[in-house]
Formats: sequence, structure tokens, C-alpha cells
Amino acid sequence: MQSTVRQRLPQTALRIAVVTETYPPEINGVARTVGLMVDALLARGHQVDLIRPRQSSDLGRTPARTLEGFTETLTIGLPIPKYPELQLGIARMQGLLKAWRRSRPDVVHLITEGPLGWCALRAARKLGIAVVSDFHTNFHDYSRHYGFGWIAGLVTGYLRALHTRTDQTFVPTHEMRDRLHALGFKDLSIVGRGIDTQLFSPQKRSAELRRSWQCENDTLVALYVGRLAAEKNLHLFVEAVRAARRSRPDLRVVIVGDGPMGKRLRAENPDFHFAGMRTGEDLAAYYASADLFVFPSLSETFGNVTMEALASGLAVVAFDYAAAREHIVHGHNGLVAAREDESAFCKQVLRLAGSKQDVHRLRQLARQTAERLSWGRVFDDLERSLLKFATPASDAATDCARAVAMD
Repeated sequence: MQSTVRQRLPQTALRIAVVTETYPPEINGVARTVGLMVDALLARGHQVDLIRPRQSSDLGRTPARTLEGFTETLTIGLPIPKYPELQLGIARMQGLLKAWRRSRPDVVHLITEGPLGWCALRAARKLGIAVVSDFHTNFHDYSRHYGFGWIAGLVTGYLRALHTRTDQTFVPTHEMRDRLHALGFKDLSIVGRGIDTQLFSPQKRSAELRRSWQCENDTLVALYVGRLAAEKNLHLFVEAVRAARRSRPDLRVVIVGDGPMGKRLRAENPDFHFAGMRTGEDLAAYYASADLFVFPSLSETFGNVTMEALASGLAVVAFDYAAAREHIVHGHNGLVAAREDESAFCKQVLRLAGSKQDVHRLRQLARQTAERLSWGRVFDDLERSLLKFATPASDAATDCARAVAMD
């Protein structure tokens, strides 16, 4: 794996409480990012106390110190409606207060905004501990895809209330910062995302895997990687690749991922190859063995899969927002369509289906783009921010009055 950390001790080693409701081995972009972050902080000499809901893989085991400087606390977890593979964490504030009085963190880092995050925020404020947060998921946008569009305003208010009570909220893009600022969020700063260019690489292309898709050497393969769910706008993926097949009948379509729409998509598209969930080297081979990455989602805060596709040397078609806006220059290293312009999106897919030259050129430049985006730089920014906001125990008494007033 590409080095995402720098093996050094910082001038000040922090004790960081990381509070999250998703973590590896769960398979989603947030879990992968948090796993990399924890590894990087440990490698840089910090201590990490991870607090998360118990997963099915944890059943029957007791949390234990598995790495130097690392501890984890497992809480009760309740499945999220319409998202059963993820959980809301439930914790007693008195339990957190007791634990943090015994082993006080210098800073609490909230990854997710469920009940566990709120509980940790209140406990930290009572103890005068600095709190920072991440904004990873557009839950206020997701609500309209699950029949709860009428509560989008309430969800936005809930998220704003939590994040504005932290010392700083980290967002992955300039666009997201501006959008949240317009919604009344405060104290926003950008901590971007990186990509593991050793794991995700054109060198992982597999002739054997392509043969399993009935591909010849020059057969074009269109790929989607992600959750199979309404918020990913998958009707547009199907529409775009179906249109491309009318002009290029030998186009192969491969879908990696699973979710509530999986059964219906398989039934309606028996000619597509559905690979289910893939991770690690297996996932990297799927990326590298395709040619086009067609990503119609409009619900991303960033979209790690876009970066993975660029690193794998794929010609990417996406909407002009999130990771695509940050890193794709239209016509240079990928193709983008104006947000929600479905006709333009389909036209970009058709353009690539009809031009091997464009596909070849974009694939080369996509890889070059990804090679400049290291996780090391991202974690440098994060570490500086954590050091800035950390509250050593000696300073806690000064902050307690302010903290209690905010509670």
C-alpha cells in the first residue's frame, strides 16, 4: 500500500478521541477514510481512542489494545432505517465523562453526526475539551430519496446545530464549504482527500478478469462502483450506458457494489455484470480492468470512487461537483456535465463510446492527475488543525466555563 503516513514523532503528541459510527471492515468511503486517518495518526506518534458502535464482526470479542497507542470502546448500535448495514451509536454520557476524566483526550474528533456524536460533543463540552468535526455525508439530500423529503429542512437544522457547536468543521472541497456556509454553518475549513496510487493503478489491469466479462483486447468496459441505492442516481447510469450500447453494441457494463436497489437492477439488466462488494486488491483489479468510469451520483460530499477511478487510469464521466469539480478539467483529464443536466451527462458517455482516441488520452492524463494527490499531504493538514485546536489538560479549567455555557 502507498505510504499514507509519515513515520515521525510530532513536537506535541496528542491523545485524540475519534468518534465514528462507521469503521473498517465496513465497506464505504467514510469507513475507508477514517481507517486511513487512524493509521496515519498512530504512525505520527499520536494516541487514538476510537469510539464506535459494535459491528457484527465484533460479536463475541472483547475490545482490546491491538496497536501501540490505540484503544477502542464499542457501544450499542442500532441499524439506520433504509441503511441496515450502518448503525447509529448509542452511548451514556456518564460513561464518556468517566472514561475521559480517567484518560483525558486533548481533542475529540467527531466523524459522524448520530446520537453517539451528540453524546460525545456534550461530554467534551462539560469537560472543556476541544471538539472538531467532519462533514462526510449529505444526509439532508439523502432524505428525499427515501420518502422523507419533507424533513430535509429539519435534517439540515440538526446537522447545523451539531457542527456549529464544534470548534471547527472539516469539509473536503471548496464547493462544500461554500454550500454549507450559505446554509448557516460556521467555522469551516478544508481538509481534502488523497488517493493510494500504489493500490489503485493501471498496473492492476487483469486480462483474466476481462475475459470473464467476454472482452476482446479492444472491447470497451464501462464501470460503476458504489452503493446500489436511489441517492446514487443509478437510473441515469443505466440510461447512459444503454444509449452508448446502441452506437457501440460490444460495450460491456460492470457494476461493483450492493444495496437496496441491487435486486431490481439485476432483474432489469441481466446483460450487465454485477460483481457485488469488492475491496482491496480485488477492487483495484476491477477498476484497472475497465476503461470508462460512469458516475452519475449527485449526493456526494466528495466521492472517493472518483479519485480511485482517476488513479486507476480510467476515463471518468461525472457531474461537475465534489471530487470531479476539484480535480477534473473537462476535456483534459475527464469529462463533466453541469450538475443535474442528465442530457449533457449522457452525451459525454456517448462521446467516449465513439472515440477510442479520447478514451486513451483521458486515461493517461487521469493517472497523472492522481499521482499528485497524496494522503501524506492531507494528513499534514489534518494534524496541523488538530494541534491548533487541542486543549491540554492544564488549560482545561480555563475553558470549562465557556463549555458549560454552550451545553
